[in-house]
Amino acid sequence: MPSVAAENEVTVKNLLAAFEGESNAHAKYTAFAVKADQDGLHGAASLFRAAGRAEQIHAANHARVIKQLGGEAKCEIHAVEVKSTLENLKAALGGEQYEVETMYPEFLAEATARGNTPAIRTFHGALEAEKTHARLYGEAIVLLQGGKLDSWIGAAREFYVCPVCGYTSETEEEHERCPVCNCPWEKFEIIK
Repeated sequence: MPSVAAENEVTVKNLLAAFEGESNAHAKYTAFAVKADQDGLHGAASLFRAAGRAEQIHAANHARVIKQLGGEAKCEIHAVEVKSTLENLKAALGGEQYEVETMYPEFLAEATARGNTPAIRTFHGALEAEKTHARLYGEAIVLLQGGKLDSWIGAAREFYVCPVCGYTSETEEEHERCPVCNCPWEKFEIIK
């Protein structure tokens, strides 16, 4: 396997950090979905499953770029601590906010400074999806704290995930194409 060129070392380090974060988020959201279903919060469970699928797509995209740059995508999956669904939603929101406000902007700035187009593309796609996840988690927290169990958090619902970049939508055919990567809407995965 080729080694990482010196000019790509920081970008690959960032990609590996993002790969580990996304891989762990997928594991976490999968466990959180089970708990939400047990709590009768099937819409929240659907959201966790959709976000988890998006994180899986992000991890795969990051892994592909790591390999292109001569690295190897390896990470440690940490034990998941499952709490109440409200606490799990808050933990998920905190992770998404960190990615949106700190991690991905920093990683994008570094990749942009290096002109590393594949890294820019994978970081940008993940960042845009994480913005939607943060918004949806925030909305779910407000609904749950307000006791609005008859809202979307209580009943199983569909979310739509772009198979290319992980962009997540709660409405069907929001656009003809993914607003992030231009993938045709009909290719979106339906997650329940």
